[in-house]
This record gives sequence, C-alpha cells and structure tokens, in this order.
Amino acid sequence: MNGPVRTTCPYCGVGCGVLATPDGTGGAAIAGDPQHPANLGRLCSKGAALGETLDLDGRLLEPLLHGQPVSWDQALDTVAEGFASVIAEHGPQAVAFYVSGQLLNEDYYVANKLMKGFIGSNNIDTNSRLCMASSVAGHVRAFGADTVPGCYEDLEQCELLLLVGSNTAWCHPVLYQRIRAARAARPGLRVVVIDPRRTPTCDIADLHLPLAPGSDVALFNGLLAALADAGAVDRDYVVAHVDGFDAALAAAHADAPDVAAVAAACGLDPADVQTLFDWFMATDKTVTVYSQGVNQSTAGTDKVNAIINCHLATGRIGRPGMGPLSFTGQPNAMGGREVGGLVNALACHLDLANADHRAQVAQFWGGGPIAHAPGHKAVDLFRAIEAGQVRAVWIMGTNPLVSLPEADRFRAALAGCELVVVSDCVRHTDTTALAHVLLPALAWGEKSGTVTNSERRLSRQRAFLPPPGQARADWWALCEVGKRLGHAGFGFADEAEVFDEYARLSALAGRAGRDFDISALAGLGRAGFDALEPVQWPVSARQPAGTPRLLGDGQFFTPTGRGRMVAVTQCAAVDQPNADYPLLLNTGRVRDHWHTLTRTGKSARLSAHMPEPRLDLHPDDAARLGVEAGGFARVTSRHGQCVVRAAIDPGQRLGSVFLPMHWSHSFASTGPADALVGAHLDPISGQPEFKHTPVRVQGVSLPWRALLLTRSELRPRGVDYWASARAADCWRHQLAASCAPADSAAWLRELPGVDPAWQWLEYRDSAGAYRAAALHEGRLMLALFSGRDVDWLAGDWLVARFGRELAADERRRLLAGVPGAGGADAGRTVCACFQVGINTLRRGIAEQGLSTPEAIGAALKAGTNCGSCVPELRQLLASAKDTRAA
Repeated sequence: MNGPVRTTCPYCGVGCGVLATPDGTGGAAIAGDPQHPANLGRLCSKGAALGETLDLDGRLLEPLLHGQPVSWDQALDTVAEGFASVIAEHGPQAVAFYVSGQLLNEDYYVANKLMKGFIGSNNIDTNSRLCMASSVAGHVRAFGADTVPGCYEDLEQCELLLLVGSNTAWCHPVLYQRIRAARAARPGLRVVVIDPRRTPTCDIADLHLPLAPGSDVALFNGLLAALADAGAVDRDYVVAHVDGFDAALAAAHADAPDVAAVAAACGLDPADVQTLFDWFMATDKTVTVYSQGVNQSTAGTDKVNAIINCHLATGRIGRPGMGPLSFTGQPNAMGGREVGGLVNALACHLDLANADHRAQVAQFWGGGPIAHAPGHKAVDLFRAIEAGQVRAVWIMGTNPLVSLPEADRFRAALAGCELVVVSDCVRHTDTTALAHVLLPALAWGEKSGTVTNSERRLSRQRAFLPPPGQARADWWALCEVGKRLGHAGFGFADEAEVFDEYARLSALAGRAGRDFDISALAGLGRAGFDALEPVQWPVSARQPAGTPRLLGDGQFFTPTGRGRMVAVTQCAAVDQPNADYPLLLNTGRVRDHWHTLTRTGKSARLSAHMPEPRLDLHPDDAARLGVEAGGFARVTSRHGQCVVRAAIDPGQRLGSVFLPMHWSHSFASTGPADALVGAHLDPISGQPEFKHTPVRVQGVSLPWRALLLTRSELRPRGVDYWASARAADCWRHQLAASCAPADSAAWLRELPGVDPAWQWLEYRDSAGAYRAAALHEGRLMLALFSGRDVDWLAGDWLVARFGRELAADERRRLLAGVPGAGGADAGRTVCACFQVGINTLRRGIAEQGLSTPEAIGAALKAGTNCGSCVPELRQLLASAKDTRAA
C-alpha cells in the first residue's frame, strides 16, 4: 500500500476526513484530509491521536465460547443454533440485536435485513437511541421524515448562531473551529450559548444563557410567542407551507406569555432573555444547533420541536445560513438511522407503520413479512431481558453496561440472559465479561465501508491495516449466521455488494417520495465504490451530485407535503430533587475522551489532560458540603453511588453537578456514571434522561493518597479509590484510602507482575510517607509515592523516566520525586494535540511575556490545532494577570 489512504474518523458525527499512512509495522501516521469538505484538513485532539490507538493490546483476536478459544465455524454454529432454538420455542420476539453507531452502514444494513426481513422481529435497536432518538422523533413530527435540513456551511453563512445544550468546543471541536474562524472573519456574527453550565464553548459567546436544567421548552415557547407578538412571523410562509401554527402558538402563549414568565421559568435574567428574542427577531440568517443537552431528556422530543417551531414560524429552514441543525454524537449514528437500525424505523426512511412500505421492502429482500409493531427500544430491550421476554441478544460494537442508565441493574439482567453474543474488537469490557459467545470484530483502520455524518454526508471508511488474528467484519458474521439459519440473500462477496443492494433499495424510498435516496450510487462496482467521494444525500437521478440542503422549497415529507408545528408545553422532569437528593447530576463528555475509553484510553496524551473522572461542583455548593478541590465526594442517587475526585468549577450552575460518562469499572473504582442515572424515558423517542438526576453529595475523608506507576494495567485492591490511565511507557494509577495499607512494602510487592528479583529503593518518614522504586538492570519498573499529600510530585517527570536506564543523578533523585537542577516538569497536559503542559505554559507566560492565546500558539504551538484548549489558555492568562496585579 503506497501513500496515504483517505478514510473517515471513527469518533463523533462531524465525520472528518483522515489521511492514514501505514508504517508497515501495524501503525500509521495520521493527518487531516484537506480535501474532505467536513473538516478541510482539521482534526481534533482525538482524531490527531488516532495513530496511538492502533496497537493490538487488549484486542479480541479469536472467537471465544464461554471464555475458551473456538473456530469461527463453531462460534457461528453456536450463535445460529441458539437463536434458532429460542425462536422455535418462544417466537421471533424473544431475540434481539443491540447495535451501535460504531458500525458501518454495510454492517447496519445486513443486521437490519436479517432481523426485520428474515427473523421477523423488529427487535433491533442501537445505542444511538441514547443520544439522537429525540432528534429523530422531532424531525419526523415536524418534517415527516428524519430530515436534517442544513449543512455545515450554514454555520459560516449565518448571522446569528444559537448553540443549545452543546459544548461544541469539547464535543465537536472541528465544527467549533469552523465557527471560531467564521466569527473572526465576520465580526457581525453573533453566538449565543444556551446551557446550564458555563462550558469552554462560552469562550466565543456574545451571550450565555445559563437556563435552569430542563427548561428549554419554556424558553423557545417564549421565543415563539414573542415572534408572534412582534409581528416577526412569516405569515405568508406559514399559510403556504405549515400546519399546526395556531395550536403551537396557543400552547406557547399559555406556557410562556412574556419575557418575565420565561425568565422566571428558566431562572434567567429578563434582560438576557429579551436580548435573545430581539436578536432572533432581527436576524433572518439564524441557525440553531442543538445536541445532547436537548436530546437526553424525558422531554427531548418536545424540546426539539419547540426549536423547530421557531424556524418554521419564520420560514428560516433549508436555505443558506438558516435552520435547525442537530450535532450527532457518534460517527455513524446518522447512517444507522437511515438504514432502519431503530426498532420503530424501516430501511431508507420508509415508514414502518405503512403497510405498503413494509410489503415493498419485504418483496425487495425476498424474505417473510415485516412485523408491523415496533420492537423494544434500547432501555426497554434490557427491561425485556430482565423480564425474560428476550432470551437471546446479540450486542455489536457497544458497551451498554457502561452507557445505559441504571447500568448496575441491567448488568444483573444481562447476567441472567439465556444467550448473550457480543461482537467487539476489545477483549475485556464490562459487557464482554457477560458474553457466552465473543466474536472478534474489525476495528477502525481495518474496516471498509461507508458512514454518514451530521450533515447527511456519506463518506468512505477505508481499510489501511490488515485484519489481525481472526477478526472479521460485522456484516460478514451476520451473513454467516443468516445462512446458517437457512435464509437466502446473505451471499454478499464484499462490502461493495452490500452497499449496492442498499443503494438499490433506496430507490423504493425515492419513488415513494421519501427524503432518503442514494439510488444514483447503485451499480458503482468495486472500483467505483473504492473511489467514492464524500457526498450528501439525496444522491438520485434528479440530484446526482448530492444535495447540501433540504426543505428550502417548502416541500416536506408529511402526507400533506406541509411542515408541522407541534404544540408543546414545558413539563417538569420525571425525577425531581428533594431533601434527600437536593442536587441535580448532569452527565456528559470531556474533551479528549470518547465513550467508554476502549479506544482513547490507549493514548497517553489523550489521558493526560484528565487522567481520572472528577465531579464538578459550584464553589458555593462545595463550601456548603465541605468538599475541597482535589478531595473526594460520595455521590448517591436512588439508583447507585460512587466515590469520585472533586473539582471546583465556578461555571457550574448552583445546585447542579457534572460527572463525565467515560470511565468504566476497567478504568476507575468510580465505575459508570450512568449507573447513578434513572431509566426515565422520553415517551415518544424512548431516549433516557441523562441530564437531570437528583443526587446527594457528601465529602469523604481519604487522607492517604498515592501515585503508583506500573508496567501494565491493573485494578489496585485494598484501597477506597483508584483510577488508571495510560502514560507514555507505563500505567499511572491515582490511589486514595481512609488509611494507609498496614504494610505498604508488602502490599506493593504483592501487586500483579512484580518480580522479587528487582532492586528496591525505599524511603519512609515519621509522617507516614512511603516511597519506593523498583529497578531492573538500571531501568525503572515500578514506583509508589504515598502519604497524606502527593500533589508536590513531578508526576510527568517521573513518568518520563519509566522503563529507561537511569543515570546516576536520576537514580539519586528518584525518591525525591522531583527533577534536579536543570530539569523541568511539564505538568498536567493542557494542549493534547502538541502535549504542552501547564507548567510549560506558566513559564512561557511569565518568562516570555506571552499575553494572548495567539502568542502562546506562536511560541509553544498550544491551541493551534483543534483549539479546544484555547479557553483554558485564556484562563491561565487571566490567572497570571490577576497574580501580577496582586
């Protein structure tokens, strides 16, 4: 393979193009693809570090049956026989697939075809249910289909941009950079961030509205009422193209009649509310971006429609620089929606409730009739497993025992399931631990197929590494099981043939007047498929070059061809705080990590910015609760509890706390944050409420603290708290306990992987501190620094010494834990792209007189790639200015 391979990033729904140049040893150099229209060469910290995640450590490389290696034939026979047995005894509704936005369109297509077209059940749902289902439901109610009207260029062409429930700077950094660049080029572009937290995204905000959690419907109902009262509704457009205006406006007036009512309902300053309303009324080119803060709610669908209502009422939809735009969470959540990977959807946006559509798809596939009733949505699927209604489940490319609400409850449910099949590329996860059959899947870099991003852009994901071990494509494993179940139609030779059938099926949708149609891509053949350039659907005979925007002509996909405004009312979240659980827990992502750490956890630089989970609290809440920065807190909900490191964040809304969702039992004793979250669902979309969980927070005294460096990953025992992160040549473990081990030296020597032949250096003092380092042939193999305070440690300096042959001076200073004269510790990483530490930045600011993020970038490179660290650079500059002033 010569030269770089053009492929697509496997992280969020931005869908960035990547240039991967294999190095011949199983790795690759990674760069952004300047020709890909989604990112134009930019990559975020996660994308830039993809080359560090390609090793085979922890990979599942052979099929396993009850933990023992077996052949593919034996594993597939077991899966087929198990599913066939359950279907024969209990019917097709007793089996299910739970799939993932990590799958490619071709994997999704075969899974959907097998379950719906041949097994005869609609029990196939995706983890996209946890992030995008409310957006889907809102689109269908308003537009008649899951249609995304706009595109990324609208972010640069609008004059007012609302970012609602989206920490774009951290969760979609490349789009954040496009917005920053547009704002710098066009100073008239205004940005409003609507979010209970003051997040790094607020760095570019002209206005931040820290609304009360869950009050989005009241805010946008108030905006709709204000638009009508001010005569800012486009009445001609509404009359020509929109149904439901009067009912939606009546509901809005009843819910939020004026600015004062909105401010009271949302906990906002009335002047700020008025400013938002004035700007929206005066600005034709307005884009409203929304993401998980809107979707992940028991009222998520209503929030989506409250936003869309305002755009329909003003006719600002589907035209350059205007419209609602959902930022998708996963790399192929959009593709899964298109292919029918949801229990209430049919392939190619055909309508599951439409008998003609079901019959047409069934005839095309050549299987049996498609069931008319929707299957079990994600959380309900695991409830059905718990109840014994679903007895066999195949989980593909996802880790639901970390990402589901009430994760511990559903762990017990899955443990009692008759047959659990898991396809994954990772051997050990919270979910694979309960699998009867484990199937080794291909990972990014080995997969070949297509994905669809947030702006409906279909892109190729191309393989640039050979399949390791016995790993195979998910679509292939599904086809093999389909054939073993006796079904025809699963003899695809490769993924290009799968895509071709998918494109041909989409012609049915085009003829039925649906939005999804890629029929012009049928008949490409292998060479054409391999050469496929990024393109936005529909891609049909009418639009052979693709379609950047939809709905701008006022034609919708409802039975009447008109858009629908939906009457919505502000409703309180199901679970409300009380005296026992007075605070609200919000869960979400952090800057450099992804999902459950199985990929980003491999990268030392991605783990350096935030090596352990932390609970963010407002300073006043922390003071009232007796929680100190860097200390520990116990978080308790009605569903679980955990002990976690505490951080003080003045950007938190008073009465709310934030906990990231990435850490699993594999990486921290905290375990999944979502185990604290109740399984309360939006009644329309089935999406869980991840942003509004009542909790109790109490300070926890864990005076014994330690930093442990080891050669390999481990789960330390005998401590109250631990968190593990990959470092350059070792694993870095943060430990804490109520008291020190009775015999620290013995405890250390009993850790897995410790060789008694190592040379030991040790130090103890009367204050209870214990430090130890183990050497082998002059190389550092293990280190422990413990006591009541280890914050003084030059941790990064120590990590850099690990595995190296130490000079005499380094050995003398080892137990001191700090570099000698002339040495320097970079400190905690701030810029993950270029691995610039906080101490390096502070020295640069103080010694070189760096006074702007741009000056820091020119001198130290920090902030010059994805820009996600720029808000933190501004904070460091402000802190240095305050220090000088003091």
